Amino acid sequence: MDLNLHLVRYLVAVVDEGHFGRAAEKLYISAPALSQQVRKLERTLGVELIDRSAHPVRPTTAGHRFLAEARHALAAADRAVAAVEAHRRELAATLRLGFITASAGPRIRHLIDELRREVPDVSVQRVELAWPQQASAVRDGVVDAALVRPPIADTTGLRLDVVHHEPRIVALPLTHRLATRETVELADLDGETHVTGDEADPSWVRWWACDPRPSGVPVCYGPSVRTMDELLETVAAGQAIAITGGFVANGYRHPEVTFVPITDVEPCPISLCTRAADTSPLVTALRTAARSLHAGGSCGTT
Repeated sequence: MDLNLHLVRYLVAVVDEGHFGRAAEKLYISAPALSQQVRKLERTLGVELIDRSAHPVRPTTAGHRFLAEARHALAAADRAVAAVEAHRRELAATLRLGFITASAGPRIRHLIDELRREVPDVSVQRVELAWPQQASAVRDGVVDAALVRPPIADTTGLRLDVVHHEPRIVALPLTHRLATRETVELADLDGETHVTGDEADPSWVRWWACDPRPSGVPVCYGPSVRTMDELLETVAAGQAIAITGGFVANGYRHPEVTFVPITDVEPCPISLCTRAADTSPLVTALRTAARSLHAGGSCGTT
């Protein structure tokens, strides 16, 4: 026999109140409907559970026996539901936010601060990602969201909300002919040797080198680097130049390298990447935070 706990709760309410009318008011249903539900439970069990002739109404002998165990069943059911709800709230209040090293710093801190304006108790777990994983980790559910930089080769199933636009700069050795300029144009860099990365996605290398160039001049690639420190050492040695994001000028220093803004190249968008189908309250709040930062331009200086 499958016991409908909803009907059991109706029975308990009637017994506790001693009156169908008062119990019905607490349950927000009509007294006749409540009586029908209790009758339904009695038919299921094959016994009368309530003495309706008594005032106040009280359980029958069978009702007493039934309620002694039924109350335990209701309490156990309530505990089970509460346990699941607690787990759900814990998951809902924990956000796994991925980032690559270049997206850390002020941007990620400001995004989390803005999120906590709406969800004060949110717990954010930061997960550092490799460049090739910045979007796939979101798609595969490794993280709930990530701050990403272009290029993103495959955006299938993903949503990108721009958080900040970062100007692009060129890293030059101090002895370079352009090192004393306040700004440069992309054409000024035609013919220069650029760093590359043998382990990096070719589309990523080309995007950051602004290849192809509007002038049509082919880009020449030189030494391969894996880390920012290697990049700066290569530039300092005069072996190559590197176009990168404005964050490098603030986060990295080398005594023999200077950074010059490029005026005629599109800035680098830093975007919040989430699964397009994810409509959970926490991810929705994070998207709102990203839009707020973008609109206010308050994601920190570069």
